[in-house]
This record gives sequence, structure tokens and C-alpha cells, in this order.
Amino acid sequence: MNSSFMTTQYNPAASAGHHCRRSLTLYLIFTLAVLCVVPFIGSEPLSIKNIIAGLTAQQSTWDIDTEIFIYQRIPRVLLGFLVGGSLALVGAVFQVILRNPLATPYTLGITGGGSVGAVLAISVPQLALHWGPFSSTQLLALAGAAITTVLIYIMARRTTGISMNTLLLAGVTIGILCSALILLIRYLTSPHLLVSMDRWMMGGLDILGYRTLASLAPLLLPGIAILFAQTGSLNHLALGKEMAMGHGIDVGSVQTWSFAAGSLTTAAAVSAAGPIAFVGLLVPHAVRMISGYDHRIILPAAFMSGGAFLTICDTVARTVVAPTEMPVGIITALIGAPFFIYLLLRKTAL
Repeated sequence: MNSSFMTTQYNPAASAGHHCRRSLTLYLIFTLAVLCVVPFIGSEPLSIKNIIAGLTAQQSTWDIDTEIFIYQRIPRVLLGFLVGGSLALVGAVFQVILRNPLATPYTLGITGGGSVGAVLAISVPQLALHWGPFSSTQLLALAGAAITTVLIYIMARRTTGISMNTLLLAGVTIGILCSALILLIRYLTSPHLLVSMDRWMMGGLDILGYRTLASLAPLLLPGIAILFAQTGSLNHLALGKEMAMGHGIDVGSVQTWSFAAGSLTTAAAVSAAGPIAFVGLLVPHAVRMISGYDHRIILPAAFMSGGAFLTICDTVARTVVAPTEMPVGIITALIGAPFFIYLLLRKTAL
């Protein structure tokens, strides 16, 4: 099932350098267009004229349009772009190293571990604390994801490297265990805290200011950089482990670094936005359908498209039921679930 996905459809000679640059330019234009438009869309209409006047005026206070634009819309769009781009990037990488077209950032149970930590922080108000820009929910979500990552790595580690089959099975099992722990915590939690817990579990980008973005940067940026550094090796690995080794690729090192960086990136994204599903599945496949199977294109295109996709979904979430807003995880699930079914029925993709 997996070999046809990774081997028969990828031709490393099919994409010339100019084609790669042209494709990425188109993705960049689309992403920039989305990022420039969506901050002005919302339940509260904003005047571009007022915002420009407020930013250029030499005064100590801004008008309400400028305040909303700078402290609400821009941070939210940036968070959506970083989280969506990170999840799509990790999904594209995991689908290669696990040789499974249905792999996502959530396949390995890392999201489940982060969710356990987050709901524990919400259920026990006495744990409320801050360390720098990190809230207690973020700290415990990161801790839960880290513990899960270490457990999965220990179970999958072999003398010859990481067993990808064991890694996948361990991740799925840990994910099921984490779901059970979340149910247990919910059962023991005071009823008035369940609303906050459920709201976090649905995923959301509702932030004010730049504190959350500051907390993400030290975690997301190294993880993203490491994943992009694997681009050339992933092109070889997509052809098969044996062929990659024949081309001089240290497959074990690529798998280990990809797993570690993907886990770090996923943990950071989940700690800030909650478990937003389907971005890591839908976007990489959409990019492959449009642009082929060269990871020089897939990885940056998935990052840009994932960021643009999540910001669009968040824009829908905060306007479709205005003046209230819907958790963005509901929108991504409503779009992603039918796409998942389509992939299952489209046998040539599997």
C-alpha cells in the first residue's frame, strides 16, 4: 500500500531548478495575498484608511481600528500561519519517514501527550503559573508531549536505529492511552471547568498581543529549521530505505532527527493552539496533487499552504457565527474529514 505512494509516483529528475523556483513563487504569492487580506476580515469591520492614519500619526494613543488590527488581528493571523504551517510541514515529513500516506503530526501520540498535560493544567487551578511567556497550560502541554516523545522513542529504538513500524504502533497505542487519561481527568474534574477544557480540546487561535508568539519562537524555529535541512535526504528516502542507503544517506540519522524535530514542532504548536486536526493530512496531499513529489517543493509549499489554510479557516471560524466565534478545529475537521474519506476511496493515492 505504502510503496506505491512513495516510489512509483516520484521521479527526482522531473523537477528542474527553474520549475522549483516558479512553483514556490506561486505558493508565496498566494500565501502573502492571504496574509494581507484576512486581518481585515472579521465581525468588526476595520477601515484601512483609519489604520494607516493611526500608524502614521504622531500620537500616544491609537484609534479602535488600529488597536484591534495591531493587538488582535495581526497576532492571530501570525499564530495561525505558524501553527498551520508547522503542522503541514510535520505531516509531509512524517508521511515519508513512516512510509504511510495517512500519517499526520497526531499519528505518533505526541498531540495526545500534550493534551493530557493541558487538560491537567485546566482541571487543577492550583497549578496556574507563568514562566516567562509560558502559561501553565503551555508548560504542562509541552511536558506531556515531551514525556510521550521520550516513551515512544525508547520503545522504537533498536541497535540498528529506529524501527518505523514500532514507532507507528507505539504512537497509536500511546495516543489511545492518552485519550483514556483525558477521559479520566474529565470525570474527576469540577463541572464548571469542563467548558474551558472542551474549548481547548477543540483548538483555537484566540490570543491577544504577542506573548504567545514569543513563547513559540524558541521551540518552533529550531524544529522547522531541522525539518527543512532534511529536504534532500527525504527525496532519497522517499524512493525506499535501501536505495537511500545506496546513495550514501544515513537513514537512521534522518529518521531520528526528523522524528525529534517533528515532535518538538508539534508539541509547540499544540501547546499554543490546542489539537487542531487534519491540517497535517490535508495540506501535504493537496500540495503533492498540485506540484508533484519533489520535497524541495513539497516542504516549503506545505508550510506556506498550511499556514494560509489555517488562517483562512480561522477567519471563517470567527465570522460565520459572529459576534461569537467557533473553534477553528471544528472548521478544519469539517473540511479534513471528507478529504480523508476521499483519500481512502482513491486507491491510487494509497
